[in-house]
Amino acid sequence: MKIIGLTGGIGSGKSTVSRFLDELGAVIIDADKVGHEAYKPDTEVWREVVASFGRQILTPSGDIDRKKLGEIVFGNSESLSRLNQIMHPRMYDMVKTQLEEYRRQGVDVVILEAPLLMEVDWAALVDEVWVTIAPQSTVLRRLKEYSGLSEQQSLARIRSQLSSAEREKHADVVINNDGDLNELKSKVDKLWQALALDT
Repeated sequence: MKIIGLTGGIGSGKSTVSRFLDELGAVIIDADKVGHEAYKPDTEVWREVVASFGRQILTPSGDIDRKKLGEIVFGNSESLSRLNQIMHPRMYDMVKTQLEEYRRQGVDVVILEAPLLMEVDWAALVDEVWVTIAPQSTVLRRLKEYSGLSEQQSLARIRSQLSSAEREKHADVVINNDGDLNELKSKVDKLWQALALDT
C-alpha cells in the first residue's frame, strides 16, 4: 500500500487535488474530518477543549463551534499550540488505526490530506509528501470567493501556517496550482499514472 501525505497552505487547492485523486480511485483520509470526529460531544477531546477554551465555544446543542474556536486560536500562537497539543496525538492514533484497517483491506493508494502534516510531524505515517502551492494573491482571492473571509482574517490564517517555501523543503512532489481547474486536473492525472507504475 502506498500512502501519500497531501498538504499545503489554506486556499492552495489541496482539497481539489484530493477530490481528483478520489475520482481516480485513491482512498482519502481527510485530517479535518478526523478532527470533527474527535470533537464529538462528551468525548475526552471535547471535554479537554471545553475545559481549555470555555463553554462560549459551544453551540446551543453542545457541539464545538469551530468558527468561534478559530477566532480564538488563529492569530494567537499560545492558544493554537494548546489546541494542537490536545488534538494531534488523538488524531494521529485515529489516522494510524484507519491506515492499518486499509492495509488489511488490501487498498493500493491512500491519500492522507492533512494541512499540518509537517507541523505535527505526521510525515512518519506516509511514504511520500505532496505539497500544493499557490501565490498569496491567488489564495486571498480564493478565500474571499469561497469562504467570505476578509483579507485580515485570511492573512491571520496564512501566517499561522508554515510558509510554502518551508513545506517545499520536505516535499517529494510540488503541485503548483496557479492555473485553472483543467490544468490542475491534468497535473494530478499525470501524477496518478506515475503512481500506478510505481505501485
